[in-house]
Amino acid sequence: MITLTPQPLTAQAFAPFGDVIETQDRDFFLINNGSTKRYHQLTKVDLDEQGSAIISIFRATPLTMPLPIMMLEKHPLGSQAFIPMQGSSFLIVVAPESDTVDPTEIKAFISHGKQGINYRKNVWHHPILALNNNDDFLVVDRTGLGNNCDEFYFSQEQSILLSP
Repeated sequence: MITLTPQPLTAQAFAPFGDVIETQDRDFFLINNGSTKRYHQLTKVDLDEQGSAIISIFRATPLTMPLPIMMLEKHPLGSQAFIPMQGSSFLIVVAPESDTVDPTEIKAFISHGKQGINYRKNVWHHPILALNNNDDFLVVDRTGLGNNCDEFYFSQEQSILLSP
């Protein structure tokens, strides 16, 4: 049995999986006659040449906790960003890029609600894990030709539990 306890989301801890999208401790420059701080290029959208970037809103409902982790997914053709729109904390479960998932390498994080994330191509992750009902996330990802979602299901002998 592997029990995952989420750690605070930091840029350094999340770096193997992607980028943390936040303004804290980030450089900015002023625009709009000095009335607006622009935190420029906090992450990049990484797409294959056949895809294009799209912006969607996902409205998520919390799952029952503690949560048995039964599967993870990855997107081989493009990055995928999630930005909380209501300032709510949310959970993140990730594993390094590989052909399969090693349960001992799975990590769990919690965003404090003013942080988004951008998963790199091929990084294994659990689908969105909201903590509040009808929580909205701005999602930037890829559309286009090709299969951009691979799923990995754990065997019944592999027991992984997310316990926030």
